[in-house]
Amino acid sequence: MGFMHAAVAIEPHGDWQRHLRGGAFTHPSVEWIQSPSMSAPVVISGIGPISAIGVGIEATWEAMLAGRSGIATVQGFDASEFHCGLGGEITKEAFSVRKIVPKSYRKATKVMCRDIELAIGAAASAVADAGLVTAATAEDAQFTIDPERMGCHIGAGLICSDANELTAALWPSRGQGGEFDLHHWGEEGMENLTPLWLLKYLPNMLACHVTIVHQCRGPSNTITCCESSSALSLGESMRVIERGDADACLTGGAESRLNPMAFYRQCCTGRLAETSADDDPGSVLQPFGNSARGTVLGEGGGILVLESTECLEKRGGRARATVNGFACTQSFDDDGFGVSATSLGDAIHAAMHSAKCTPGDIDAIVPFGSSMPAIDAGERDALHTTLGDRASKIPAICTIPYTGNCTAGNGAIGLCVATAALCEQTLPARLHGGTAEGIDAGPSDSMSHDMERILVTSCSQGGQNTAVILGRVRS
Repeated sequence: MGFMHAAVAIEPHGDWQRHLRGGAFTHPSVEWIQSPSMSAPVVISGIGPISAIGVGIEATWEAMLAGRSGIATVQGFDASEFHCGLGGEITKEAFSVRKIVPKSYRKATKVMCRDIELAIGAAASAVADAGLVTAATAEDAQFTIDPERMGCHIGAGLICSDANELTAALWPSRGQGGEFDLHHWGEEGMENLTPLWLLKYLPNMLACHVTIVHQCRGPSNTITCCESSSALSLGESMRVIERGDADACLTGGAESRLNPMAFYRQCCTGRLAETSADDDPGSVLQPFGNSARGTVLGEGGGILVLESTECLEKRGGRARATVNGFACTQSFDDDGFGVSATSLGDAIHAAMHSAKCTPGDIDAIVPFGSSMPAIDAGERDALHTTLGDRASKIPAICTIPYTGNCTAGNGAIGLCVATAALCEQTLPARLHGGTAEGIDAGPSDSMSHDMERILVTSCSQGGQNTAVILGRVRS
């Protein structure tokens, strides 16, 4: 394949007999695989974003219409010694997991790290938005969807342990010279960790707790591919529904790197903007800007409810959007900035083929838009390669200036916002600390805009790229 990447595309209306021999797609370096046939596309019936600008789509959408960012000075720990002191934090007043889970499950919150809590909160919002009755909403009521037919796929990060918990264990593990001693760690240090300590930090525990709370007994999986995790999870859920193994799935992702260890690691990569106490948080991030200086971390993500059209119609639900196309590729990445315009472009090409649309059919874009110059440049080139002259004219909806880069949860926020934009036929306000180059992503107020299809892209630290095309549902 020349360059070190490949693409896989899923076509909602594919012919199963042609699954192995492929379709007519001829873009170079793309392996085309079609999915089992479906009489109708998979639909999104519920969306539940969670971030520094709010919990649930109503709060999120209201903030974005008003142009109100959640980026501020980090309060959860002392970040003054780091070169970046900003983040998108969710306040305790805005979100408490104990208020969301059923009373019978509150003891389990003791073994939930922040990432798990965020997934629980997002799932609760998505289920409510879809109008579903699950074990979490009414334990004795009849569930809207058979739990055996409800799947769950959630993107997660490589979760960092709590610094205070580790310190309590490491401190007594010192040898006579004060250095860490493995013998003392095994004899004394580990005794200071709770027996269930590890269960807080396994990436699959996000999906584990969500499936238990909502009694999702269908196929479940966890994907850990940084910023592409959420969209890859959506693709997994779509496959599961298409092949008939589930009627509906909770899908998306969540992550928080707003803790000392994860924050430090990101500072070391050179991906974070250098900030000072005098900076206006709203002007630091500049997606696709020539003077962009890096990104800012946030905590959050989102869960979406995906359903087959048959399931939705049977229960009398409301479709918010259709999943018309999905594709993913892999780029070579050895430094955290490995966005290949060719590889991401292949994903966009394949997603458009999957959706049976052309560049002229794309009415808006929700790009990664990280404000990291090297990554923005690769994404901009990919959009120009695939969309041609229209790339600079199609309006972009950038979420990171509102929420910060929520890594494994970032793509889910973009998918939730894209769905809301299709429903409302409105572009939210755009925040930007400068001017954008080559992409219509500069500062603007919210405005009405006719949209039939929105392209949502992601490109991750690790080289994974995704492209999703969502379609409008007309009532």
